[in-house]
Amino acid sequence: MSTSSSSAKKCLLSLFDDLLAHDGFGNMSVEMRILRRGQKEIIIDCGKQYRFVVDFQPKGIEPSPREEVTSLVES
Repeated sequence: MSTSSSSAKKCLLSLFDDLLAHDGFGNMSVEMRILRRGQKEIIIDCGKQYRFVVDFQPKGIEPSPREEVTSLVES
């Protein structure tokens, strides 16, 4: 279910362009939550909600050796 962050960015920019071109009032909000297993949930609210779940690795934190072995085995 995880998507790339670029799809969330494309949606955000597209909605921003739509709001900018609109000849009335517009409102947009972005929420981010940290989920389990190194993922973030991104919710873009602009009349309707767009939900994205993207993989996330905090800066300065290296993956544990066990996670590296697991990813090598899955490849």
